[in-house]
Amino acid sequence: MKTEITAVIMAGGKGERFWPKSRTNHPKQFLSLTGDGETMIQKTFKRLHGLVEADHVFVVTNENYMELVGEQLPEIPKQNLLSEPAARNTAPCIALAAAVIRKRFGDAVMLVLPADHLIRHEDICMDVLSRAVSAADEGENLVTIGITPAYPETGYGYIEFSRSQDAPAGVYQVDCFKEKPDIETARQYVESGRFLWNSGMFAWKASTYLNAVKQYLPDIYAGAEKLEAACDTDKFQTVLKEEFPKMQSISVDFGVLEHAERLYTIPGSFGWDDVGSWPALGRVAKTDTNGNYRDGDVVTIGTKNCIFSGGKKLIAAVGIENIIVVDTEDALLVCDVDSAQNVKKITELLREQGRGELL
Repeated sequence: MKTEITAVIMAGGKGERFWPKSRTNHPKQFLSLTGDGETMIQKTFKRLHGLVEADHVFVVTNENYMELVGEQLPEIPKQNLLSEPAARNTAPCIALAAAVIRKRFGDAVMLVLPADHLIRHEDICMDVLSRAVSAADEGENLVTIGITPAYPETGYGYIEFSRSQDAPAGVYQVDCFKEKPDIETARQYVESGRFLWNSGMFAWKASTYLNAVKQYLPDIYAGAEKLEAACDTDKFQTVLKEEFPKMQSISVDFGVLEHAERLYTIPGSFGWDDVGSWPALGRVAKTDTNGNYRDGDVVTIGTKNCIFSGGKKLIAAVGIENIIVVDTEDALLVCDVDSAQNVKKITELLREQGRGELL
């Protein structure tokens, strides 16, 4: 019997580290950041072609982004677009999708992918995802995709892994998750060869995930059961608005995976980047001979390793290095590359000042 393969694209984030281009009503997953006209969520969907049929792809997003998803991904049936009435992190998000998938497709395998990652070598990525599907289908296995680290990165979580006789071929046992480390710890992780970056991509059967939620997050499971029962009835939206906001706000890593027993990882090396902040564009997009990323009307003299994202105005830069300049109609960001993770603090400050029109 052929395995039903589904995919869940998580697209509810606000992308605040990409301010001022990424805004509350149009966050980064709906932007084209690489100059080719394709948005990040469109790239994620396109990546699935050949592995998952369009009518087996689901998107879970903020209810305010439903129209954007429909416009950018018209190939996906409207009934596969699931709105979150409240922000509740990844464990409830995936539980919502799993409940709908189990109702419609039985014990199908779910690939779970964030909407805002970029991948350079998509053919290699698809091979890894195919192997993850096979491993997930072999039993009650929760499978993560780990990325072989290319350098000591402090902005990612890590997965410590080892060989196991119980793991399917080419798959490794997850020993534990590690939070974002300091630079010295990150160097130790990379040098040891026993750690992978945590990509936030997963594969498991719908029932496997829901059974784990039942064991470790029973309150979320109770809501998911009600959603599954109401799926494809005229009561679904009412039940969704009643039950989803009650669910605990917790990540799938903390809520489920850190407790799970049959937890495995497949290492991959395919040019992955979670594009968490502006400097990522210098890693994943085309740059000039001096390492500058340019989007818009940009001229530079003696300028190296900078990120420029413009609008209608010319951006001219002379004699600077490691600087981010982002220009929009109502805001201008100037930031040192090494401080890019703190851009989110600007949005927090603006929120405190009641300047919501800039968010």
